[in-house]
Amino acid sequence: MTLAGGAGAAPGGGAPGGLGPRVTVVIATRDRADELATTIGHLRALPERPPVIVVDNDSSDGSVDRVRRQWPDVTVVALPRNAGAAARTAGVRRSATPYVAFSDDDSWWAPGALARAADTLDAYPRLGVLAAKVLLGRDGRVDPTCEEMAASPLAATRALPGPPVLGFIACAAVVRRDAYLSAGGFCERLMVGGEEELLAIDLAAAGFDLAYVDAVTAHHHPSPARDRAARGRRIARNRLLISWLRRPTGHAVRATLAAAGDAGRRPVLVGALPALPWALRHRRVVPPDLERALRALEAAPVSR
Repeated sequence: MTLAGGAGAAPGGGAPGGLGPRVTVVIATRDRADELATTIGHLRALPERPPVIVVDNDSSDGSVDRVRRQWPDVTVVALPRNAGAAARTAGVRRSATPYVAFSDDDSWWAPGALARAADTLDAYPRLGVLAAKVLLGRDGRVDPTCEEMAASPLAATRALPGPPVLGFIACAAVVRRDAYLSAGGFCERLMVGGEEELLAIDLAAAGFDLAYVDAVTAHHHPSPARDRAARGRRIARNRLLISWLRRPTGHAVRATLAAAGDAGRRPVLVGALPALPWALRHRRVVPPDLERALRALEAAPVSR
């Protein structure tokens, strides 16, 4: 089976013989109507012609009406509240394809990428997440996180299409629908910011592989409306909560004491404290082999 997604691939990354699309694109959005319109325009121009589902997190800028008016063939799910990253799960549930690709309202897939991703997932039935290469902005530089994934120190336990990873960039990931839903999808309590880590851990604990595949490409033009400081605080808060949700007690205690002892990180602990009882109720410590892999990642040098 080719991984090139060229001749023989039906529209939408479909199987040879016109058996229908294999990949649906799900976009979670909130109050970014103009950027969302740009993203949908790129997706509708793809040669694969994937089904597109927009899940709106209770926008107040007319996003829902604009999409319904401008693209009547795009499915719109209008949520009554902001569910953060968990909005993607509503889209996955509405999808009817074996694989789902995520886009944010400021990211889209390169032509041919979805067909190539579908071929790869067909070829590796235990692959739960395909993490794609992300090209940033107009100059198309590679996202530093992708460079880290390409240099993953993890050892594969079976054949994979690329380096094994325990994380991914949500706006450039293609998931196996059944695996995603069986793992519970993205956690609404974490909202947006580092939400990928918990899902990656849960998929790996369930026996699914995650791999970085450099040949599959997505474009990301980060929105100028992003509040980077707030996002950074959420990522740090979520990392602490995930320690209590999935990591051994010693690790979680050390992470908590480090936050308490560092004046600069103390707000992270304050932000996490209200959610700690919830985290303890949902605590499920990962198996030892997965914990060893997580520690190997934490010990790996980071080049930025």
